[in-house]
Amino acid sequence: MVRLAQVTDFLQELAPLDLAQSWDSNGLICGDPDEEVKRILLAVDPVEEVVDEAIEKGAQLVITHHPLFLRGTNTVAASNFKGRVVHRLIRAGVGLYNCHTNLDAAADGVAKALADVVGLVDTRPLEADAARPELGIGRVGRLEQPMSLQDFAYQVAAALPDSAPGLLVGGDLQAQVVKVAVSGGAGDSLLQAAREAGVDVFLTADLRHHPASEHLQAGKPYLLNATHWASEWVGLPPLARALQQWSTQNGHDLQVEVSQLVTDPWNARISTKN
Repeated sequence: MVRLAQVTDFLQELAPLDLAQSWDSNGLICGDPDEEVKRILLAVDPVEEVVDEAIEKGAQLVITHHPLFLRGTNTVAASNFKGRVVHRLIRAGVGLYNCHTNLDAAADGVAKALADVVGLVDTRPLEADAARPELGIGRVGRLEQPMSLQDFAYQVAAALPDSAPGLLVGGDLQAQVVKVAVSGGAGDSLLQAAREAGVDVFLTADLRHHPASEHLQAGKPYLLNATHWASEWVGLPPLARALQQWSTQNGHDLQVEVSQLVTDPWNARISTKN
């Protein structure tokens, strides 16, 4: 039998809570540490559609990348969606664990997964943790063969899960790129770090108009702007494999599944131009 506490202990070994940013919220949100866990569902967002899926599939634990309570709250009344999530999970006997920027910075976390799926080798953190320089936010690496920015953009688009907004490109499409920085999720704050790393292109998400425009006016790196959801979903399959391997090595029989639900808030893209 696997108890919830055993699973959360392993998660904290894999992605230590002290790797999280100071503003972040991680860990066990609801669930009895002594309860048995047989099935785990992984997802990016703790939204009601994910709760529906977890209950339908008989999961005892949902692990989401994004926190349910990133900002302070003073109620979990079921009259709002966050309260409904908590009430429904507790009634169904399902725990919720959030694993956010600590998973971004982990050795085999979101940043490493993003670098891997888009074809980078010889990677290192973009912003290294002061105490553990092998860990940190983002990754810097290189492509095994140079290619044009346009070809690399197509390679990235093919590697990421599909979502309505797609992938935005800023830069000379015919320019050759070799050295690349990546960071899943909002990347405005890392534009200067990417420039200082001397990369040709920076792949991230949620870039705002003014920071992106001013950055490109000053020169490279070129920019690839993915959706927040797509850039972080890629971290879930490696997490599932790590949980499954831990289960097998310890003689457990956990079933671990990655949700295929697209929980990106943008579900359509409308254009009047061809």
